[in-house]
Amino acid sequence: MESSMSDTLLRLNESLVQMEKRRAVDAENMDQFFLIVMGFIIYLMQAGFAFLEAGAVRSKNTVNILIKNALDSFFGGVSYWLIGYALAFGKGNSFLGYTYFAHSGLPDNMYAHWFFQFVFAATAATIVSGAVAERCDFTAYLIYSTLVTGFIYPVVTHWAWSDEGWLVNGDTYEIDGEIVTIGYNDFAGSGVVHMVGGIVAFVGAWALGPRIGRFDNRTGEPLEIRGHSVPFASLGGFILVFGFFAFNGSSQGSISAEGDGAAIAVAVVNTVLAASGGAFTTLIMNKIKYFGDKKWSFLTTLNGCLTGMVAICAGCNQFQSYMGFVIGILGGVSYMIFTWLVLKLKVDDPLDATAVHFGGGLVGVLTVPLFSNDFGIVYNWDLRSAYHLGWQLAGLCAIFVWSAILSIILFFTLKKTKMLRVSFEYEMKGLDIPKHGETAYPAEAYGHGWGEKGDTLAGLAKTAIASSTVTAINEDVSMRLPQKASPGESPEVDAMNNKNGHVNKSFTGSSTQL
Repeated sequence: MESSMSDTLLRLNESLVQMEKRRAVDAENMDQFFLIVMGFIIYLMQAGFAFLEAGAVRSKNTVNILIKNALDSFFGGVSYWLIGYALAFGKGNSFLGYTYFAHSGLPDNMYAHWFFQFVFAATAATIVSGAVAERCDFTAYLIYSTLVTGFIYPVVTHWAWSDEGWLVNGDTYEIDGEIVTIGYNDFAGSGVVHMVGGIVAFVGAWALGPRIGRFDNRTGEPLEIRGHSVPFASLGGFILVFGFFAFNGSSQGSISAEGDGAAIAVAVVNTVLAASGGAFTTLIMNKIKYFGDKKWSFLTTLNGCLTGMVAICAGCNQFQSYMGFVIGILGGVSYMIFTWLVLKLKVDDPLDATAVHFGGGLVGVLTVPLFSNDFGIVYNWDLRSAYHLGWQLAGLCAIFVWSAILSIILFFTLKKTKMLRVSFEYEMKGLDIPKHGETAYPAEAYGHGWGEKGDTLAGLAKTAIASSTVTAINEDVSMRLPQKASPGESPEVDAMNNKNGHVNKSFTGSSTQL
């Protein structure tokens, strides 16, 4: 009897162990699936940047900015695979990692993590492309994009997000008889992603110099260079807003543990409210005489919204919802200040990347030790809060110095070797045709379409000029009322009359049906 009872308990214990193992496997699979799906959504932000930047540049440079946004992902994917991920999350020391180069030795269950971190790296690199738009040489772009994704950004990531990083691990302190570890806190990358991208963007725009005609040669006052499509910029902006929900919420890193769902929900709600606060603030400030042009500006409002979302990244999982709105307001104010400051420095940043990403990122890093539910100075005002503030300032300074120094070396080396900026002629005429052999809006796309390839006005004019008969008719028409040329006078005229007749009949028939 005792033996039977013992066997039953043993089998029950084995069953419980197997159930626990299955539960652990299911949780791991769920977390990997969560990271992959969120990575898909964050990757869509590349399309958001592409449309936003395409709309903000002139039509003659549309293809150029689109291919740069695409290659941020493709070249970035290669550089992050070869060295970037190893430096960021490979086993190493507190400064950088040195395993997993080109996925060597990377366990299968970490591939989802690689993909998730790659889309963050691509985002950091894409921030820069808007600031150097319309004048950066394509070769220089490929070089800086590869280095940002493969080296500059990954090292900062290792400091702040890896298990061994010196910023995230901080130091241990004895507070009220308790030993606590305090370090840098940046949940979704206000500093790690956006400050890095914003600093590199500013240095790149500074090294390049302003676009031709951006500042008045005599007074130095900024002159507006409008983008060619506000609807494109709007579409890109809304895609970025959508992507930010995944960008911030998924930084929890998992969905299977207790409390994950609530933490993600808090992050997403705070992101919505920060976007609202940033948009509201910039809309109102731009309407005020001393801050803006007294207009209800859509583009300024959109950038304010994005800056609010950048600002909330660092602590979106640890703020009260009302504080999310407040931080969005601070982000909007920061955007207006940095936009003004960049122009005062005579730096041409077509997308306001510096104001949105560096300005918003700066607010985000500094608001965590002020407003965090757990250790914020506003709620606690104690020694622990002071230590947190100190480590946030240390992280801010470290990120700024690292990104600025490497960016200055990179961009001014390219400038010294005359690889950075395109020629005067290319900049004036546009980069699409000489650099890429393609235009966003080809002339033949505007033809009426009745010819084999679609006639253009220029083509019809060339045909008319080539015909001496048509020239004679035009001279005659100039002295009297227009008359239709008689059939048989010229093959070219007959062809044109036939086409006109076709068009007239088509329009007549269409109007009758309507």
